[in-house]
Amino acid sequence: MKKAAPITLTEQERATLLALSRGKKVSVRLAQRSTIVLLAAGGHENIAIAARLKITRQSVARWRGRYGARGLAGIATDAPRSGRSPKISAASKQLVIKRTLEEKPPTATHWSRSTMAAASGLSDSTVGRIWKAHGLKPHLSRTFKLSTDKHFAEKLEAIVGLYLHPPEHAVVFSCDEKSQIQALDRTQPGLPLKQGRAGTLTHDYKRNGTTSLFAALNIATGKVVGTCLKKHRHQEWIRFLDLVKAAVPAALEVHVICDNYATHKHAKVQAWQRRNPHFHFHFTPTSASWLNMVERFFRDLTTNRIRRGVFHSEAELIAAIDEYLAVHNANPKPFIWTARAADILEKVKRARAKLDKLTSV
Repeated sequence: MKKAAPITLTEQERATLLALSRGKKVSVRLAQRSTIVLLAAGGHENIAIAARLKITRQSVARWRGRYGARGLAGIATDAPRSGRSPKISAASKQLVIKRTLEEKPPTATHWSRSTMAAASGLSDSTVGRIWKAHGLKPHLSRTFKLSTDKHFAEKLEAIVGLYLHPPEHAVVFSCDEKSQIQALDRTQPGLPLKQGRAGTLTHDYKRNGTTSLFAALNIATGKVVGTCLKKHRHQEWIRFLDLVKAAVPAALEVHVICDNYATHKHAKVQAWQRRNPHFHFHFTPTSASWLNMVERFFRDLTTNRIRRGVFHSEAELIAAIDEYLAVHNANPKPFIWTARAADILEKVKRARAKLDKLTSV
């Protein structure tokens, strides 16, 4: 029987192979090949090594031979494999990517797989694979809005400062109205959820009135002071402020975060504030309602109770909202704000620079 060529290792080579055979971040293949070489250097025959590692004798002979011929480089990389040459050239792929990013089809706002396939001479599935490999999704778009408020930075820093470092002996409320909440009844009863089938709701509906929810989120405790009112004028806003005032001890300062809605700046609202000097209003920048933390509560209310609800009357809708408020306040959990004003300003700065670059072209 032909004997395999012996392998002799230096101390440095042995230490390197030993580290590779035991390394946790080393691929399984390289660790196994290193073990083969170490065992071969220890005088073991190929058949014994194969039995010990539970692999074929041919595999042992291959990696033993490659190490003997090329050293560590011989086991670190695989030899080129035979196979069919790719049908789609790199140039064709780059052309698809370039057209996707820089051009539009003549009769549409964005490319689809079929329109790009027709324009490039490739199949729909090939276009789809190219887009997937390069993270391109022409059918999707996202909306954005940059505030043009001249005092954006000052307002941002003031509001984020209240979130991250609320003042002592004071209460901070994030306030807003969720207006025109519709009491929607479905034209036909839906089917309930069951195994293998989602619950159903008819796409059409019947309106049974509307209401507006005024809410003040205590950012420290997560509790919400809320009430439903028919309209959302300055009169209702003042009634709501009286409700907030009644919920706070008179000795505490009150900071109210709200948006730039004209109702919140009405002359009679300003007169109310002068009568209640311990109330301090902080207005969010224009087009920056995302700064108002109570919007997250409104989102949860909509998702969990309103969107899929069925309400036969306005009173039934109001009762559902009141019940949701009561359950929420029984076990409140504050929303935690983590973004620093400096980080937000840096993102806005980059977005404006990109927008200016696009508009200047």
